[in-house]
Amino acid sequence: MYPLRRNRRLRTNEAIRSLVRETIITPNDFLVPLFVVEGKGIKDEIPSMPNYFRYSLDLLENEIKELWKLGLKSVLLFVKVPDNLKDNAGEEALNPNGLMQRAIKTVKNVCPDMLVMTDVALDPYSAYGHDGIIDNGEIVNDATALFLAEMSLSHAEAGADFVAPSDMMDGRILTIREALEDEGFINTGIMSYSAKYASSFYGPFRDALDSAPVDLVDIPKDKKTYQMDYGNRFEAIKETEMDIEEGADIVMVKPGLSYLDILRDIKNEVDVPVAVYQVSGEYAMIKAAAQNGWLDHDQVMLETTIAFKRAGADIIASYFAKDVVKLIS
Repeated sequence: MYPLRRNRRLRTNEAIRSLVRETIITPNDFLVPLFVVEGKGIKDEIPSMPNYFRYSLDLLENEIKELWKLGLKSVLLFVKVPDNLKDNAGEEALNPNGLMQRAIKTVKNVCPDMLVMTDVALDPYSAYGHDGIIDNGEIVNDATALFLAEMSLSHAEAGADFVAPSDMMDGRILTIREALEDEGFINTGIMSYSAKYASSFYGPFRDALDSAPVDLVDIPKDKKTYQMDYGNRFEAIKETEMDIEEGADIVMVKPGLSYLDILRDIKNEVDVPVAVYQVSGEYAMIKAAAQNGWLDHDQVMLETTIAFKRAGADIIASYFAKDVVKLIS
C-alpha cells in the first residue's frame, strides 16, 4: 500500500515551498553594524572582511540613505579611534565631540527615523585593547562599569536610541540603567551582549578597529577573564537572566553559528527580544570559501541567516544584511 501522506507533495515546486515555509527573512530582522573612522572621503575596505568598509562621516551619510531605501532601519555603530587618543581609562570615549558622538548625530541628521545603537566598551579606546580598565595587571570590574555608565550617558546625550554594552563586566547593566534613569534618559534602551563568548571568531573585527589585546607581560593576553568560556551552556542563561533583572531591554548571543544551541536555550527561557551577532569571522569564512569557488556565496549566506531566525533570533546583527536584503528582494 502506498503512503496516504507524502511529505514531498509540499516540496514539489518553489510556489508550494514558499507557501508552507516556516521561517522567512525580511529587512526588519536585521541590525547593520557600521565602522566609522576620522577623515573625509574615506570608504576603506577591510582586508579580512571583503566588501565591508570603514566610513568617514561624510560617506556614512550615503550609506545610511542606501540602507534606509533597502528597508534596513537599525544600525549598530563602532568607531576606530586614532592611537594618539587611546589610554588605559578610555577618556576619549566621553568626549562630547568624539567620533562616536558625531557619528550618532550624523545618522540622526540624515535619517531621523533610523534606530541607532552604539557599542559601549573600552577596547576601541584602550591602549591595551581590553574592554576594561587595567589596574596592577587586572581588568577591574566595578571601576569599568562606572565608566561604561558615563559612556552610555554620553551616547544618549548625542541621540542614541539604544546603548549596547559588549564588555561582559558584572553588574554593568544595572549601573548603566540607573545612570540613564537618574539623568532622565528613561526611554534610552539597553541591548546587552549577555552571552558573549571568548571566541576566536572575532579576529577580522579587531583588525577593523585595531582593538586586539596587546601582547605585554604584565596584562592578560586574551579576554577570558570576562568573556564566557565556550564550553559552558547553562551559564549563558544565568548571565542573560541577570541582565534582564538589571534592566536590559534586549539580550544578545555572540557569536552566532557555533552557538545556535545557546540562542535557542535563551529564547526558550526569556520574555524579551533576543539578538544574535553573526560575527566577522563567520562572515570572512564564507567570503573566503566563496572566493575560492568552494561554496555558493548567496545560498550559504541565506542558509546561515535562516538558521539564526529558526533558532529563535528576533534580531540578527550581520555584515551580510545588505546582501541578504538585495537577494530576497
